[in-house]
Amino acid sequence: PPGPLFQSGRPSTLRARVHSRLELMNRTKGDEEEYWNSSKFKAFTFDDEDDELSQLKESKRAVNSLRDFVDDDDDDDLERVSWSGEPVGSISWSIKETAGNSGSNQEGREQLKSRNSFSSYAQLPKPTSTYSLSSFFRGRTRPGSFQSLSDALSDTPAKSYAPELGRPKGEYRDYSNDWSPSDTVRRLRKGKACSLERFRSLQDKLQLLEEAVSMHDGNVITAVLIFLKRTLSKEILFRELEVRQVALRHLIHFLKEIGDQKLLLDLFRFLDRTEELALSHYREHLNIQDPEKRKEFLKTCIGLPFSAEDSAHIQDHYTLLERQIIIEANDRHLESAGQTEIFRKHPRKASILNMPLVTTLFYSCFYHYTEAEGTFSSPVNLKKTFKIPDKQYVLTALAARAKLRAWHDVDALFTTKNWLGYTKKRAPIGFHRVVEILHKNSAPVQILQEYVNLVEDADTKLNLATKFKCHDVVIDTCRDLKDRQQLLAYRSKVDKGSAEEEKIDAILNSSQIRWKN
Repeated sequence: PPGPLFQSGRPSTLRARVHSRLELMNRTKGDEEEYWNSSKFKAFTFDDEDDELSQLKESKRAVNSLRDFVDDDDDDDLERVSWSGEPVGSISWSIKETAGNSGSNQEGREQLKSRNSFSSYAQLPKPTSTYSLSSFFRGRTRPGSFQSLSDALSDTPAKSYAPELGRPKGEYRDYSNDWSPSDTVRRLRKGKACSLERFRSLQDKLQLLEEAVSMHDGNVITAVLIFLKRTLSKEILFRELEVRQVALRHLIHFLKEIGDQKLLLDLFRFLDRTEELALSHYREHLNIQDPEKRKEFLKTCIGLPFSAEDSAHIQDHYTLLERQIIIEANDRHLESAGQTEIFRKHPRKASILNMPLVTTLFYSCFYHYTEAEGTFSSPVNLKKTFKIPDKQYVLTALAARAKLRAWHDVDALFTTKNWLGYTKKRAPIGFHRVVEILHKNSAPVQILQEYVNLVEDADTKLNLATKFKCHDVVIDTCRDLKDRQQLLAYRSKVDKGSAEEEKIDAILNSSQIRWKN
């Protein structure tokens, strides 16, 4: 039956220990031997360990002895004692259980997963505690232990961490962005990442800009200007850059590169740079694709404050685009109708719209060469309207007519009459260039020889005639120069038995020529 130890509801741990020890002392020696033999941890004997029946009896006896101490009916009022002799639920028992579970928690989880049964929990190894109650109240664990009270009472297993080495101060400054303007600029110059958001006051931003300018690095200056452009108003930014010309030039170049015409116009307007403002406004026509809209936009640019020379160019641009629109509409109609021979033989490969003046002149000389001067597409009209120089006009017309193999037009292009009515060939570009263009367009040898003979310099004439195989011109030039040796050398280059060889032999055998060599 329950003794006095169990009469009170839940006695203290010390009281339970005292009564347990008194009962053990009052027992006889025989009772002690029976007690130890009935324990779960049986003492060593020389009996046969393989005798399963004896082991079963000992286990039954131990269970019966436990029933004598514990009554099932009073289970709620009894105090449960752990294997170490301490009541379950006490402070020391909690500490020991927590320390033991922390070391075997991970191993127990793995066994639970592998077996998936509650029976495996009973087979987990019983850990030994490395904690004492007194050491915890003193704030220290047993020697060799590094765990604190909070670690021991936690549900997670205890872990050992290696001490973390301190970072350099520079790295902490990276994280805190504690950089001065000069340090920030140096980091930007080295290509390191660096935030500029910490510079919030106007004074700090201007100091950062001055440091960047003093570093003489265009990339750093541009990076700082992008930051200022994003964080400052236009008025403040323009006002501060007006007295900082180096940074101002970088900003103007940057805005031109990214095509921010609106901000660029505002900047020129603030600086009162009227001519640059007009040029920047004129540059916007490049973004207009529709010809009619571009023409109207160019019309608005005529009244802008350009210089005299630039104003003339703007006017010519507007007039040229106006002509191109008219010519394009007319030629598209003629080409689709198929009634004009030139468009049937040589279909157009591209539109004339937005083409340069020289290209437009070549187009007119190719498709509209014979038109009257009063038409917009006439080459002569274009020459007079846009004041095209004679050299440019002749060179362009020669290339266009030679491409069409219109040799009569080429001849008429260089034929002039004096006031007495005599005709003479004259070439503003020089006949040596005429010969080269004619040869490039596969002109006949007779036409090439005609224009090679018009070259005034004898050496240039001889070189061109030799290069383009104008045999008659080479023979006649050597005869005029009375150069027998060169004539003999050229005789070996012509075909044997040809008319050119016979002509050379006749000149060499002539007694009327006094040769220089």
